[in-house]
Amino acid sequence: MGDLDLERALHFLKLKSDEYAKARAQCDYLKEFRKCKKALLINQAELNGRKTQQERESYAYSHDEYIEVLEGIKDSQEVAEKLRLMVKAAELQIDIWKTNQMKIMAEMKLR
Repeated sequence: MGDLDLERALHFLKLKSDEYAKARAQCDYLKEFRKCKKALLINQAELNGRKTQQERESYAYSHDEYIEVLEGIKDSQEVAEKLRLMVKAAELQIDIWKTNQMKIMAEMKLR
């Protein structure tokens, strides 16, 4: 890995780190929003005549809007995990470059 490759890895890391942070924030937001959506749907179920807690929760969990939130969580976790692995790969490339530089310096000292 040369200096140009190092610069590319660092640039890539900067770009993907920002994307990863946004993806993680979106995922965390959706996880919290899921709780809010469940509460809203439970209230809606109560207004629609569902009397027991079991009936209201069943309504909320099976509602299309709740399922959409779950799909959003799944999709955002997939994006975040992919970006996390891409960032990790760039970090490993940088570590390999550092190791090679230290190896070169050690060889120069032995001469």
